[in-house]
Amino acid sequence: MAIEERKSMSSSVIQNLVLENREKLSISGVLDVLSFDDQVIIAETELGLLNVKGDNLRINKLSIDTSEVVVEGEIYNLSYSEKNSDKTKSSLLGKIFK
Repeated sequence: MAIEERKSMSSSVIQNLVLENREKLSISGVLDVLSFDDQVIIAETELGLLNVKGDNLRINKLSIDTSEVVVEGEIYNLSYSEKNSDKTKSSLLGKIFK
């Protein structure tokens, strides 16, 4: 994704991540929670896929209507990946199984 696209996208979309003492994470702008367990939570946000890693993770609040998620536990890592990363994987798998 080009820098210009990111700038225009970030000006129209507001997403907040509030991390309190590495134990409570409040996320706005969540479209869906794709996967979760006690060590990894993957949420689809308006700005891409958000990966939350830690221990004893639990979702205390999930509201798709207000686009908010609250995660509690020992949070070690927050990282974004592009929404289109699944397309790259599927095309790679398509090439393997041709």
